[in-house]
Amino acid sequence: LPNDPGHDLARRTMSGFGSMISIDLPDAKTAEAFVDGCSLWVLATSLGGVESTLERRRRWKGELQSVPEGLVRMSVGIEHVEDLWNDLAQALDRL
Repeated sequence: LPNDPGHDLARRTMSGFGSMISIDLPDAKTAEAFVDGCSLWVLATSLGGVESTLERRRRWKGELQSVPEGLVRMSVGIEHVEDLWNDLAQALDRL
């Protein structure tokens, strides 16, 4: 977003803005429920295919404690945007 501190740098150094987003939920249990509640988004450990994928961080021992347990990273694929928004909304509503 234009008011984000990194916006100017991104505008100068990128040919377009990426499609990585994240959501920081209250804790690991809530993040896991959110991931399980999505039906269009595919759980992945490597993001960046043509399908929309998501990954809950801090699932493994040894991961940095500074990473929030409720952090879910998402990579937007080629599905219709309204379908993706609807899937995220219904998963969040279930929480």
